[in-house]
Amino acid sequence: MADDTRIADELEAPSSPPVSQGKLVWKRFLSNRLAVASAILFILILIFSISAIGLGPIPGWWRFNYKELNPQYQQGAPTWLHPFGQDRIGKDYFALTMRGIQNSILVMVVLGLIASVVGVVVGAVAGYFRGVVDAILMRITDVFIVIPALVIGSVVGHIFGGLGAFFLALMLGFFSWMGIARLVRGEFLSLREREFVEAARVAGASDTRIIFKHILPNAIGVVIVASTLIMASAILLETALSYLGYGIQPPDVSLGLLISSNQSAFQTRPWLFWWPGAFIVTLALLVNFVGDGLRDAFDPRHRRFNLRKMREQEPEEGEGDGRTPKTGAALAEDVL
Repeated sequence: MADDTRIADELEAPSSPPVSQGKLVWKRFLSNRLAVASAILFILILIFSISAIGLGPIPGWWRFNYKELNPQYQQGAPTWLHPFGQDRIGKDYFALTMRGIQNSILVMVVLGLIASVVGVVVGAVAGYFRGVVDAILMRITDVFIVIPALVIGSVVGHIFGGLGAFFLALMLGFFSWMGIARLVRGEFLSLREREFVEAARVAGASDTRIIFKHILPNAIGVVIVASTLIMASAILLETALSYLGYGIQPPDVSLGLLISSNQSAFQTRPWLFWWPGAFIVTLALLVNFVGDGLRDAFDPRHRRFNLRKMREQEPEEGEGDGRTPKTGAALAEDVL
Protein backbone atom coordinates (compact mmCIF):
# COMPACT_ATOMS: atom_id res chain seq x y z
CA MET A 1 0.00 0.00 0.00
CA ALA A 2 2.82 2.36 0.85
CA ASP A 3 4.52 1.57 -2.44
CA ASP A 4 1.32 2.31 -4.38
CA THR A 5 0.96 5.67 -2.61
CA ARG A 6 4.57 6.60 -3.36
CA ILE A 7 4.19 5.71 -7.06
CA ALA A 8 0.97 7.75 -7.26
CA ASP A 9 2.69 10.76 -5.69
CA GLU A 10 5.57 10.51 -8.15
CA LEU A 11 3.16 10.39 -11.10
CA GLU A 12 1.22 13.40 -9.83
CA ALA A 13 4.37 15.44 -9.08
CA PRO A 14 4.98 18.17 -11.68
CA SER A 15 7.80 17.31 -14.06
CA SER A 16 10.60 19.77 -14.71
CA PRO A 17 9.92 22.11 -17.64
CA PRO A 18 11.66 21.11 -20.89
CA VAL A 19 14.78 23.03 -21.81
CA SER A 20 14.80 24.60 -25.27
CA GLN A 21 17.52 23.90 -27.78
CA GLY A 22 18.63 27.52 -27.68
CA LYS A 23 19.20 27.42 -23.92
CA LEU A 24 21.17 24.18 -24.23
CA VAL A 25 23.39 25.69 -26.92
CA TRP A 26 23.90 28.85 -24.87
CA LYS A 27 24.77 26.81 -21.77
CA ARG A 28 27.31 24.72 -23.67
CA PHE A 29 28.87 27.83 -25.18
CA LEU A 30 29.19 29.52 -21.78
CA SER A 31 30.94 26.41 -20.45
CA ASN A 32 33.71 26.95 -23.02
CA ARG A 33 35.87 29.51 -21.22
CA LEU A 34 38.20 30.12 -24.15
CA ALA A 35 35.33 30.88 -26.53
CA VAL A 36 33.60 33.19 -24.04
CA ALA A 37 36.83 35.04 -23.28
CA SER A 38 37.53 35.40 -27.02
CA ALA A 39 34.06 36.82 -27.68
CA ILE A 40 34.39 39.31 -24.81
CA LEU A 41 37.87 40.40 -25.92
CA PHE A 42 36.71 40.82 -29.54
CA ILE A 43 33.83 43.06 -28.43
CA LEU A 44 36.14 45.07 -26.16
CA ILE A 45 38.60 45.66 -29.03
CA LEU A 46 35.76 46.87 -31.25
CA ILE A 47 34.35 49.18 -28.56
CA PHE A 48 37.81 50.51 -27.77
CA SER A 49 38.57 51.33 -31.41
CA ILE A 50 35.22 53.10 -31.87
CA SER A 51 35.45 55.08 -28.64
CA ALA A 52 39.07 56.09 -29.30
CA ILE A 53 38.70 57.87 -32.64
CA GLY A 54 34.90 57.98 -32.95
CA LEU A 55 32.72 56.74 -35.78
CA GLY A 56 31.51 59.03 -38.56
CA PRO A 57 30.44 62.39 -37.10
CA ILE A 58 30.75 61.09 -33.53
CA PRO A 59 34.15 62.13 -32.08
CA GLY A 60 36.31 59.95 -29.86
CA TRP A 61 38.42 60.61 -26.81
CA TRP A 62 41.79 60.40 -28.60
CA ARG A 63 43.34 63.80 -29.31
CA PHE A 64 44.59 63.03 -32.85
CA ASN A 65 42.73 62.21 -36.04
CA TYR A 66 43.89 59.51 -38.43
CA LYS A 67 43.81 62.00 -41.34
CA GLU A 68 45.68 64.96 -39.89
CA LEU A 69 49.42 65.57 -40.20
CA ASN A 70 51.48 66.35 -37.11
CA PRO A 71 55.08 67.39 -36.47
CA GLN A 72 57.28 64.33 -36.10
CA TYR A 73 58.83 63.62 -32.71
CA GLN A 74 62.01 61.53 -32.48
CA GLN A 75 61.68 60.47 -36.12
CA GLY A 76 58.27 58.95 -35.48
CA ALA A 77 59.33 56.66 -32.65
CA PRO A 78 56.78 55.83 -29.91
CA THR A 79 56.55 58.61 -27.31
CA TRP A 80 54.17 59.56 -24.53
CA LEU A 81 52.36 61.83 -27.01
CA HIS A 82 52.20 59.16 -29.74
CA PRO A 83 52.36 55.77 -27.95
CA PHE A 84 52.18 53.81 -31.24
CA GLY A 85 54.57 56.18 -32.97
CA GLN A 86 54.02 58.11 -36.23
CA ASP A 87 54.22 57.13 -39.87
CA ARG A 88 56.66 58.67 -42.32
CA ILE A 89 54.51 61.79 -42.94
CA GLY A 90 53.62 62.45 -39.29
CA LYS A 91 50.20 60.83 -38.86
CA ASP A 92 49.46 59.41 -35.42
CA TYR A 93 49.82 55.64 -35.69
CA PHE A 94 47.45 54.88 -32.83
CA ALA A 95 44.62 56.64 -34.67
CA LEU A 96 45.56 54.89 -37.91
CA THR A 97 45.57 51.50 -36.18
CA MET A 98 42.18 52.10 -34.56
CA ARG A 99 40.73 53.08 -37.92
CA GLY A 100 42.27 49.99 -39.48
CA ILE A 101 40.62 47.81 -36.82
CA GLN A 102 37.22 49.37 -37.56
CA ASN A 103 37.52 48.77 -41.30
CA SER A 104 38.88 45.25 -40.91
CA ILE A 105 36.02 44.26 -38.57
CA LEU A 106 33.52 45.92 -40.93
CA VAL A 107 34.85 43.86 -43.84
CA MET A 108 34.76 40.75 -41.67
CA VAL A 109 31.13 41.17 -40.58
CA VAL A 110 29.66 42.35 -43.90
CA LEU A 111 31.47 39.69 -45.93
CA GLY A 112 30.39 36.99 -43.48
CA LEU A 113 26.74 38.07 -43.57
CA ILE A 114 26.53 38.33 -47.37
CA ALA A 115 28.33 35.03 -47.91
CA SER A 116 26.07 33.33 -45.36
CA VAL A 117 22.84 34.59 -46.91
CA VAL A 118 23.82 33.68 -50.47
CA GLY A 119 25.30 30.33 -49.42
CA VAL A 120 22.25 29.37 -47.37
CA VAL A 121 19.84 30.17 -50.20
CA VAL A 122 21.86 28.30 -52.83
CA GLY A 123 22.56 25.31 -50.60
CA ALA A 124 19.00 25.08 -49.29
CA VAL A 125 17.43 25.18 -52.76
CA ALA A 126 19.93 22.68 -54.17
CA GLY A 127 19.60 20.25 -51.26
CA TYR A 128 15.82 20.41 -51.04
CA PHE A 129 14.83 20.15 -54.72
CA ARG A 130 17.76 17.95 -55.84
CA GLY A 131 17.70 16.72 -59.45
CA VAL A 132 18.29 19.26 -62.19
CA VAL A 133 18.17 22.24 -59.81
CA ASP A 134 20.85 20.68 -57.62
CA ALA A 135 23.05 19.83 -60.62
CA ILE A 136 22.89 23.36 -62.06
CA LEU A 137 23.54 25.15 -58.76
CA MET A 138 26.40 22.84 -57.78
CA ARG A 139 28.10 23.23 -61.16
CA ILE A 140 27.93 27.00 -60.73
CA THR A 141 29.39 26.56 -57.26
CA ASP A 142 32.21 24.43 -58.65
CA VAL A 143 33.07 27.12 -61.19
CA PHE A 144 33.49 29.71 -58.43
CA ILE A 145 35.43 27.29 -56.21
CA VAL A 146 38.14 26.53 -58.77
CA ILE A 147 38.95 30.25 -59.18
CA PRO A 148 41.45 31.29 -56.48
CA ALA A 149 39.93 33.65 -53.92
CA LEU A 150 42.89 36.00 -54.19
CA VAL A 151 42.38 36.39 -57.95
CA ILE A 152 38.67 37.18 -57.54
CA GLY A 153 39.44 39.47 -54.65
CA SER A 154 42.05 41.35 -56.67
CA VAL A 155 39.60 42.02 -59.49
CA VAL A 156 36.85 43.05 -57.09
CA GLY A 157 39.24 45.16 -55.04
CA HIS A 158 40.59 46.92 -58.13
CA ILE A 159 37.04 47.91 -59.12
CA PHE A 160 35.40 48.55 -55.75
CA GLY A 161 38.33 49.15 -53.38
CA GLY A 162 38.16 52.91 -53.82
CA LEU A 163 34.49 53.00 -52.79
CA GLY A 164 35.25 52.15 -49.17
CA ALA A 165 35.35 49.16 -46.86
CA PHE A 166 31.61 48.49 -46.96
CA PHE A 167 31.31 48.18 -50.75
CA LEU A 168 34.50 46.13 -50.93
CA ALA A 169 33.15 43.68 -48.33
CA LEU A 170 29.75 43.64 -50.03
CA MET A 171 31.19 42.58 -53.37
CA LEU A 172 33.65 40.12 -51.85
CA GLY A 173 30.74 38.49 -50.01
CA PHE A 174 29.11 37.58 -53.33
CA PHE A 175 32.19 35.54 -54.22
CA SER A 176 32.75 33.82 -50.85
CA TRP A 177 29.56 31.79 -50.36
CA MET A 178 30.61 28.48 -51.92
CA GLY A 179 31.77 26.70 -48.77
CA ILE A 180 28.57 27.46 -46.85
CA ALA A 181 26.47 26.44 -49.85
CA ARG A 182 28.00 22.97 -49.97
CA LEU A 183 27.65 22.48 -46.20
CA VAL A 184 24.01 23.60 -46.19
CA ARG A 185 23.25 21.38 -49.19
CA GLY A 186 24.60 18.35 -47.34
CA GLU A 187 22.48 19.15 -44.28
CA PHE A 188 19.34 19.62 -46.38
CA LEU A 189 19.87 16.34 -48.22
CA SER A 190 19.80 14.61 -44.84
CA LEU A 191 17.07 16.62 -43.14
CA ARG A 192 14.58 16.55 -46.02
CA GLU A 193 14.05 12.82 -45.41
CA ARG A 194 13.06 13.28 -41.76
CA GLU A 195 9.56 12.65 -40.44
CA PHE A 196 8.80 16.26 -39.54
CA VAL A 197 9.35 17.30 -43.16
CA GLU A 198 6.95 14.62 -44.38
CA ALA A 199 4.42 15.78 -41.79
CA ALA A 200 4.74 19.35 -43.04
CA ARG A 201 4.14 18.22 -46.63
CA VAL A 202 1.07 16.26 -45.59
CA ALA A 203 -0.21 19.32 -43.73
CA GLY A 204 -0.02 21.30 -46.98
CA ALA A 205 2.99 23.52 -46.22
CA SER A 206 4.61 25.14 -49.23
CA ASP A 207 8.17 24.39 -50.26
CA THR A 208 9.30 27.83 -49.14
CA ARG A 209 7.80 27.34 -45.70
CA ILE A 210 9.31 23.87 -45.35
CA ILE A 211 12.78 25.17 -46.33
CA PHE A 212 12.89 28.25 -44.13
CA LYS A 213 10.54 27.33 -41.27
CA HIS A 214 11.15 23.63 -40.76
CA ILE A 215 14.51 22.53 -42.21
CA LEU A 216 16.69 25.63 -41.90
CA PRO A 217 16.25 26.01 -38.09
CA ASN A 218 17.62 22.48 -37.73
CA ALA A 219 20.66 23.36 -39.84
CA ILE A 220 21.35 26.72 -38.23
CA GLY A 221 24.27 25.33 -36.23
CA VAL A 222 26.21 24.48 -39.40
CA VAL A 223 25.44 27.93 -40.82
CA ILE A 224 26.63 29.82 -37.75
CA VAL A 225 29.85 27.86 -37.39
CA ALA A 226 30.67 28.19 -41.10
CA SER A 227 29.93 31.92 -40.97
CA THR A 228 32.39 32.50 -38.14
CA LEU A 229 35.11 30.63 -40.02
CA ILE A 230 34.46 32.73 -43.13
CA MET A 231 34.68 35.87 -41.01
CA ALA A 232 38.06 34.75 -39.69
CA SER A 233 39.36 34.19 -43.22
CA ALA A 234 37.82 37.49 -44.39
CA ILE A 235 40.21 39.61 -42.35
CA LEU A 236 43.16 37.67 -43.81
CA LEU A 237 41.78 38.11 -47.35
CA GLU A 238 41.35 41.85 -46.82
CA THR A 239 44.88 42.04 -45.43
CA ALA A 240 46.31 40.24 -48.47
CA LEU A 241 44.38 42.45 -50.90
CA SER A 242 45.41 45.66 -49.14
CA TYR A 243 49.02 44.48 -49.06
CA LEU A 244 48.87 43.92 -52.83
CA GLY A 245 47.26 47.32 -53.35
CA TYR A 246 43.80 46.03 -54.36
CA GLY A 247 42.00 46.51 -51.06
CA ILE A 248 40.93 49.65 -49.22
CA GLN A 249 42.50 52.71 -50.80
CA PRO A 250 43.92 55.88 -49.17
CA PRO A 251 43.00 58.21 -47.53
CA ASP A 252 41.10 55.46 -45.71
CA VAL A 253 43.15 52.74 -44.05
CA SER A 254 43.00 49.12 -42.97
CA LEU A 255 45.40 46.91 -41.05
CA GLY A 256 46.69 45.32 -44.24
CA LEU A 257 47.17 48.71 -45.90
CA LEU A 258 49.20 49.94 -42.93
CA ILE A 259 51.63 47.05 -43.35
CA SER A 260 51.79 47.54 -47.12
CA SER A 261 52.40 51.29 -46.87
CA ASN A 262 55.27 50.90 -44.43
CA GLN A 263 56.98 47.77 -45.75
CA SER A 264 60.08 49.74 -46.74
CA ALA A 265 60.58 50.84 -43.12
CA PHE A 266 60.69 47.36 -41.61
CA GLN A 267 64.38 47.58 -40.65
CA THR A 268 64.40 51.17 -39.41
CA ARG A 269 60.94 51.56 -37.79
CA PRO A 270 59.63 48.08 -36.95
CA TRP A 271 56.87 49.42 -34.68
CA LEU A 272 54.96 50.31 -37.84
CA PHE A 273 54.55 46.53 -38.32
CA TRP A 274 54.08 45.43 -34.72
CA TRP A 275 50.70 46.98 -34.03
CA PRO A 276 48.74 46.22 -37.21
CA GLY A 277 50.28 42.75 -37.41
CA ALA A 278 49.44 42.00 -33.78
CA PHE A 279 45.82 43.06 -34.22
CA ILE A 280 45.43 41.07 -37.45
CA VAL A 281 46.60 37.88 -35.73
CA THR A 282 44.57 38.63 -32.58
CA LEU A 283 41.29 39.28 -34.40
CA ALA A 284 41.66 36.20 -36.60
CA LEU A 285 42.44 33.98 -33.60
CA LEU A 286 39.56 35.37 -31.53
CA VAL A 287 37.00 34.71 -34.25
CA ASN A 288 38.39 31.19 -34.76
CA PHE A 289 38.12 30.46 -31.04
CA VAL A 290 34.52 31.70 -31.01
CA GLY A 291 33.78 29.50 -34.01
CA ASP A 292 35.23 26.47 -32.24
CA GLY A 293 33.08 27.23 -29.20
CA LEU A 294 29.95 27.51 -31.33
CA ARG A 295 30.78 24.24 -33.07
CA ASP A 296 31.08 22.46 -29.72
CA ALA A 297 27.88 24.11 -28.48
CA PHE A 298 25.77 23.05 -31.46
CA ASP A 299 27.29 19.57 -31.74
CA PRO A 300 28.67 18.19 -28.43
CA ARG A 301 30.12 15.20 -30.30
CA HIS A 302 32.97 17.46 -31.43
CA ARG A 303 34.02 18.32 -27.88
CA ARG A 304 37.43 17.16 -26.73
CA PHE A 305 37.68 14.02 -24.64
CA ASN A 306 38.99 14.84 -21.16
CA LEU A 307 40.89 11.76 -19.99
CA ARG A 308 41.90 13.27 -16.64
CA LYS A 309 38.27 14.04 -15.78
CA MET A 310 37.30 10.51 -16.77
CA ARG A 311 39.92 9.04 -14.44
CA GLU A 312 38.81 11.28 -11.57
CA GLN A 313 35.28 9.91 -11.89
CA GLU A 314 36.39 6.28 -11.89
CA PRO A 315 36.45 4.66 -8.38
CA GLU A 316 39.81 3.48 -7.12
CA GLU A 317 40.47 -0.26 -7.25
CA GLY A 318 39.13 -1.93 -4.14
CA GLU A 319 37.04 1.09 -3.10
CA GLY A 320 33.61 0.00 -4.20
CA ASP A 321 30.77 2.12 -2.87
CA GLY A 322 28.09 -0.52 -3.17
CA ARG A 323 26.49 1.16 -6.15
CA THR A 324 26.13 -0.27 -9.61
CA PRO A 325 29.16 0.74 -11.66
CA LYS A 326 28.48 3.17 -14.50
CA THR A 327 28.71 1.98 -18.04
CA GLY A 328 31.09 3.53 -20.56
CA ALA A 329 28.23 5.44 -22.18
CA ALA A 330 27.17 6.93 -18.85
CA LEU A 331 30.73 8.00 -18.04
CA ALA A 332 31.10 9.59 -21.46
CA GLU A 333 27.82 11.43 -20.90
CA ASP A 334 29.16 12.80 -17.59
CA VAL A 335 32.30 14.02 -19.32
CA LEU A 336 30.27 15.80 -21.97
